[in-house]
Amino acid sequence: MVISTTGVWDKIADEIADGLVIEYENATVYGDFEQEQILHEGKLRVLPNSWIVLPTGRLLSPEAVHHIDP
Repeated sequence: MVISTTGVWDKIADEIADGLVIEYENATVYGDFEQEQILHEGKLRVLPNSWIVLPTGRLLSPEAVHHIDP
């Protein structure tokens, strides 16, 4: 008998989440409406929970981001 160390639901959740991740190659993330506070420029991924993943592995909270220009 083979016993898996990961659950079936974990695999399904990962596959569903992969389809919902939005990736931008060259985007600008702003922290304010006036577009004066630039939080990041360049490649990024937006997760299904609205958190932004930077290439360095750091995360930007949805509360810190006003908008993204792709």
